[in-house]
This record gives sequence, C-alpha cells and structure tokens, in this order.
Amino acid sequence: HYVKVPYQSRVALNRRAVFARDGHRCQYCGSTAESIDHVVPRSRGGLHAWDNVVAACRRCNTRKEDRLPHEAGLVLRRLPAAPRQRVWLLAMSGGARDEWAPYLGEQSLTA
Repeated sequence: HYVKVPYQSRVALNRRAVFARDGHRCQYCGSTAESIDHVVPRSRGGLHAWDNVVAACRRCNTRKEDRLPHEAGLVLRRLPAAPRQRVWLLAMSGGARDEWAPYLGEQSLTA
C-alpha cells in the first residue's frame, strides 16, 4: 500500500524562477536584471502569470513604470512563457548539460 503524491505539472512562479528562465538578463535591453516587471502592469489589469512577468534591469523597469513596453519605447527581446516542467527540473538542478539541449527540445535551458 502506498500514498500517491500529486504531480505538480506547473513550475512555481517566483523571483528566482523568473531570473533563471530569463538567464538573469533584462528582457528589454539584455543587461543584468535586478528586478521583475509585469509586461502589462497590474494597475492595468495584467496578471501575475508566467506570460506577463519578465526579468528587468532597474533602468528599464523605472523607464517603463506603469506603461506598456511600446508606450515606453521598449521592445521585449523574447515573449515570456511558462517553462516546461521536465526541462526546468534539469536546468534548476544543474544536472542538464548543454549538449543535451537538442534532445530535450529546448534551445537553451536557462535563457
């Protein structure tokens, strides 16, 4: 007899996970990210969800304020999305090797 542990198919959305997904790079300019930004600001109805949160440097985050990226003259380098569970576990554990990327279906495990 055993107790079945529920399988978590979604990766938890938190600061560390967003930085890992985005390679610790600002998704507007590419410099080192120190903060998290909601692409569609929460004040405008944006959700705290994987497809609306990106890593950002302080300069870009301050420039954007409560505006949409195009209103602040910013362009996203990549559209945000939730990471895939199996690849994410490997990347976060440090167990994935770069040469495995083609077989895992990801171009990069941290970027």
